[in-house]
Amino acid sequence: MADNHHKIIIIGSGPAGFTAAIYAGRANLDPVIFEGTQPGGQLTITTEVDNYPGFENGIQGPELMDIMRKQAQRFGAKTIFSEITEVDFSQRPFKLKSYNDEYTADAVIVATGASAKLLGLESEKEYMGHGVSACATCDGFFFKDQIVLVVGGGDTAMEEATYLTNHAKEVHIVHRREGFRASKIMLDKAKKNPKIFFHLNKVVKEVLGKEVNGNKTMTGVILEDTRDGSTEEFKADGLFIAIGHKPNTDIFKGQLEMDDVGYLKVKPGSTYTSVEGVFAAGDVADSKYRQAVTAAGTGCMAAIDVERWLEMQEG
Repeated sequence: MADNHHKIIIIGSGPAGFTAAIYAGRANLDPVIFEGTQPGGQLTITTEVDNYPGFENGIQGPELMDIMRKQAQRFGAKTIFSEITEVDFSQRPFKLKSYNDEYTADAVIVATGASAKLLGLESEKEYMGHGVSACATCDGFFFKDQIVLVVGGGDTAMEEATYLTNHAKEVHIVHRREGFRASKIMLDKAKKNPKIFFHLNKVVKEVLGKEVNGNKTMTGVILEDTRDGSTEEFKADGLFIAIGHKPNTDIFKGQLEMDDVGYLKVKPGSTYTSVEGVFAAGDVADSKYRQAVTAAGTGCMAAIDVERWLEMQEG
């Protein structure tokens, strides 16, 4: 067990976890990162990342995460391709369990991220990153003068649809019923936009596409009417799923304070959670921005917060 004690354990990879590890490594804190079920986080399902500073011509999501991982390792961070399944933050050192081992840590950074809620279609998985996306601000640029669909009826869907009109020729909102969860102000804004069209009482049943020279491309969807079950083919270049995100915080329930949706609460202007010595970075505590660059920023903040907090404990 003594071998499994670390000054700092980072739960989750992605831009937040890796940036925290880079800073913690440079501070000689020998951080250990548990990469979890999706090593590299959400960016590993993003093909082209065009808005991360420093990459003039864009970079593939998995490649960017691999560079960050190697950079963290260069400063002594250790990466473990395993998932933390249980935590006990009621006493220090903190206890953490993976499927095979138990660990203890003086401080913990939670960077488990959030997962976009998806429709659950096989074809949706197949064309993810090839026309299907869960982030308009990440991928909208690639749909210049094209026809795109947005699925959802809440503020996120209205926001994404409105944003997409900056790039796309037409934006079609698909919603399973006539009533909307979206606030009146967001809905009215979308309704007034001449580029936005509404398809109510409809659901996406299938994503259609083709393969050209080994590259998959989405060509449209099959829409099903929720009232009579009739279907129609709708030609489109892109499909944005905007039915919300779920923060990956199940293992912290009852241990850390979170909001109604499950996002971790942090003290304003810091990464301190409700438990002294446990910090949160990235999308796990951010329901608003959810960008790689903001996640990296809070990863940096968490590492600095940890370093200062550990110094205070020793002092």
